[in-house]
Amino acid sequence: MITGGKNFVSSPPAFSNDAKKLLVCTGNTVTIFSISTGMKITELEGHMALVTSVVVVVVVSAGSKPLSHCWTSSLDGTIRYWDFSLPELIKKVDIRFPIHSMVIPTASCKLPVGTNEKPSNLYAFVSIEDRSKPDDEPKALRGQIRMCNLTKFRLVGGPLAETRRPESIVIGTSGEFFGIRNKQKLHIWKIPAKDFNYDEVKKMKLHHTKSLSTLAFHPSERIIAGGDVTGRILIWRGFGRRVFPHNKLPLIGQDLEIEEERPGVRGDDDADSCSTWHWHPTEVKFLSFSSDGAYLYSGGKEGVLVVWQLDTMKRKFLPRLGSPLLYFRDSPDPSLSSISCADNQILLLRMPSMEILRSIAGIKVQVCERNYLPVDDVTVVVTLVALSIDSSKMGTVEAKLPEDGIGGLVTLKFWASGSRSGEYSLSTVIYEPHSDAGISALAFHPSRSMAVTSSYGGEFKVWILSHDIGQKDQMPQKTGWKCRSVGSYKKRPMTAATFSGDGSVLAIAAETVVTLWNPDTNALVAVVGETLTPIVRLSFIGKSEHLVSVSWGSKPQLSVWSMSKLSISWTYKLVAEAVTCAMDQFAVLALLPKSSKRTSSDEVIALQDRDGVILLFNAEDPIPVATWFVNKAKGGGLAFLQPNTSFHEMTAAEGKTPSMMLVYINGDHEYVIFDPYNSEGHPSKINPLENNVSFEEKGQYGYASIYGELPEYEMKRVQIPAAPIVPSDRPWETVFSGPSHVLPPLTKLCSAFLASLLEKRPSVQQ
Repeated sequence: MITGGKNFVSSPPAFSNDAKKLLVCTGNTVTIFSISTGMKITELEGHMALVTSVVVVVVVSAGSKPLSHCWTSSLDGTIRYWDFSLPELIKKVDIRFPIHSMVIPTASCKLPVGTNEKPSNLYAFVSIEDRSKPDDEPKALRGQIRMCNLTKFRLVGGPLAETRRPESIVIGTSGEFFGIRNKQKLHIWKIPAKDFNYDEVKKMKLHHTKSLSTLAFHPSERIIAGGDVTGRILIWRGFGRRVFPHNKLPLIGQDLEIEEERPGVRGDDDADSCSTWHWHPTEVKFLSFSSDGAYLYSGGKEGVLVVWQLDTMKRKFLPRLGSPLLYFRDSPDPSLSSISCADNQILLLRMPSMEILRSIAGIKVQVCERNYLPVDDVTVVVTLVALSIDSSKMGTVEAKLPEDGIGGLVTLKFWASGSRSGEYSLSTVIYEPHSDAGISALAFHPSRSMAVTSSYGGEFKVWILSHDIGQKDQMPQKTGWKCRSVGSYKKRPMTAATFSGDGSVLAIAAETVVTLWNPDTNALVAVVGETLTPIVRLSFIGKSEHLVSVSWGSKPQLSVWSMSKLSISWTYKLVAEAVTCAMDQFAVLALLPKSSKRTSSDEVIALQDRDGVILLFNAEDPIPVATWFVNKAKGGGLAFLQPNTSFHEMTAAEGKTPSMMLVYINGDHEYVIFDPYNSEGHPSKINPLENNVSFEEKGQYGYASIYGELPEYEMKRVQIPAAPIVPSDRPWETVFSGPSHVLPPLTKLCSAFLASLLEKRPSVQQ
């Protein structure tokens, strides 16, 4: 099995203590990269859902050598402690709530190793989601900030705060303050310096007129920075003088004793002053102070890193980073920092020159080579994409969104493959191919340069690739796609279209019925059945006589039709997100209803975040051949791949027939490639499936999980002649022999014992 497409920027990364490794949250795992090469070193595997936080713990040994330990949190409700140099799991804490963010105070992280000092309890502050509250209720407080004792494996006290949704927690480098943003407020807590106690965690709030998006704490002074959705940055100085009176950190503005001399502070907020900086045109995504506190880093949607000098407000810029910026992280090495970008890459910077050393990039799509331009609204949406079987041709449908209800445009584009794999050049552009109606489907002929589009306006069009020839016996000077024929059925909206495996039949869905056409003559051949709701997808199952259809709406339906009988073979009530076909089998990605996940607590934990299922069917059998539960199924897709030629010879030498590979891509564009007919995975396996797909097979435990299954032997019973049994002459000596727990009760033994002492009368023969 092969996995890929992981998101590298779903959560902030973390540097190792020696600044030689970068720990990145990638789906259900934590991937460790080398700073010097940017290559992957290893992975931390074990979480059952998305990893949301990674915290590197400063553990100093007797020789002052930093150890490679870290804590991770996940939506599976667990916190895990790792030694990522091996890598191996050391400890697991299960709090049974999805964890969206976690911080661990620095003071509680520095645990002495190799000394006689007894380590104190280790605490973490987590942002969890209370799923017992209904998610459809708009005012339900599903987010909570809780305190967790990692030493005793339990939550401490009640919620420190409740929010509409889980918020990200930000902690200062000093480990004394942490906070969250909640609408137009900042919630700030002071952590006790010694002897953590739930009752001693104090809280205060700071207010703003706009919704806040991020915050950051100064490393050594009582300064807090907050960014809002309009691009403004607010700097509060001397916060918490009344609420947090005893503090080792210096107070800014000790001479501001008069309440009226608090410029910029709203209401009764506990701060000496509040100033506003404004450069970003849109929402501020991150704020971070430098390690010495002299500079403030900010970034947002415009893709520019801004460096503010705290005292003079002077700015420096690192422009043209290519995408919106999400996170900024300092390393233990002052000359190294990282920026996480929205295009799924992490940039490593040399500070203070801000030179880009290298990038750690995941999969990203660049449509055209141009500078990134931040735009407030999306104006063009690609609604459909289709490829020919040999991938030599591609078709796309684009919809230009109207502005104030005016100016909408639908465009059909055909592309031709280039010399390099995955490279396409634009061949033909067709504006409004179906007048002002939207296009519902686009499909290519399996063997010819022919395509079909269907529209909600009640028609379908067959397109062919034409060649313009200048003179006789000359090569074509220009090629392009043109409409060859148009068809309709009772003016019904055409909602889906597909060609048969050999290309001899064109199937068009006219709302709830399937119409069959001859693509060469454009003649109607037959009309098949009727469904309860409009059909949105059609696909022939290989070159067989079966056709599969998908209907959405109030009565969703997955149906298989027989073309020889022109009737339905079998149907299921399923919400099918995607369908793919190969030979005489097909696979369906179906969404699970919420009611199906309301089972016992153990089953909920096991199927947590599993919102879909992949079903593999034979065309003529309604019973699935195999089933896999998956996550992030909404917006996902399926596809069969031909066997890799590099494995064809190997499998042929082993006497095996190479099978089709199945690709599943979820809504976050993470994919997994696996052999649906082999539960042990593909020989090219580079990573485990990481619970994106769960095979329905019996798990291995104990001996089998370590050493594997024992070989099966044909056990033959050894025939041993039974020893002759001779009755004892004195049975009363053995009547009580044997273990007490297997002896019969005394009431049953008494009669047998007394009978053995008496002589039996000889039987009198009549």
